[in-house]
Amino acid sequence: MLELTNISVNYGYIQALHGISMEVGKNEIITLIGGNGAGKTTTLMSISGLVEKAEGRIAFDGKDVTKMAPEKIVKLGLAHVPEGRKVFPSLTVYENLMTGTLGNPKLTKERIKELLEQQYEMFPRLKERQNQAGGSLSGGEQQMLAIARGLMMDPKMIMLDEPSLGLAPIIVEEIFNMICRIRNNGKTVLLIEQNASMALSIADRGYVLENGKITLTGSGKELLVNDEVKRAYLGDY
Repeated sequence: MLELTNISVNYGYIQALHGISMEVGKNEIITLIGGNGAGKTTTLMSISGLVEKAEGRIAFDGKDVTKMAPEKIVKLGLAHVPEGRKVFPSLTVYENLMTGTLGNPKLTKERIKELLEQQYEMFPRLKERQNQAGGSLSGGEQQMLAIARGLMMDPKMIMLDEPSLGLAPIIVEEIFNMICRIRNNGKTVLLIEQNASMALSIADRGYVLENGKITLTGSGKELLVNDEVKRAYLGDY
C-alpha cells in the first residue's frame, strides 16, 4: 500500500530525516514511535507531499507520489489527520464532516450519505452534536470529529498524528478501540502516537524513529517486550 525508500528531508541546514525506509501493507495498522523531535510528523508530512524531499522515493498504491502535489495524493485515497485536531471551530459538526468529502471528487450523493451514517454509527456523540459548533466540543469529541472528517473522503489509507494527545485515559481507550474498528472496516492505518504502549498493543508492526533515523522495527508484540523500547518509551526501567 505504501513504501518509503531512503527518504531524507531538510529544514534549511538541519536534516530532519536521514534516509528512512518503511512499508505499510494493505489493511495493516503500522505505528511509528519516537521521542519529541524524532521526525515522526515530518515523515507523515513527507508522505502527504507537504514538505519537499531531498532524496528518496515514496510509492502509494502502486503510484510514485514522491513529487506529487498534496491535493493529488489526497485524490488517490490517502487521508491525513494532523496533530492538534484542527477542526473548523465555527462550522457545525455536520459541516466539518462535509468538508472531508471535498478531497474525493468521485463521491456520489448516495456514497456521501452512506459515509455520514457510518461516522455517526462509529461516533454516536457526533450525531448527537451534529448541529453544534465544532469549537464547542470537548477535546475528545474534537479528535473524533477530526478522524471522522478524514474518513468522510472514503480513503484507502488514513494517517493519524498523535490522536490521543492531551486526552483523558478513558477517552484514549475509546480512540484506540475506534482505530481498530477503522482497520476492521477495511482501511489501512499509519499511526504516530506518544502512548507507545497502547499504539504497539494494537499495531501489526512498528518502527522506532530516533533523530530522523529508523533504529528498530518489528511486530507490535515484539517491540512491546524489547528491552530498548521498554527503557526509552514504556517507562519500565
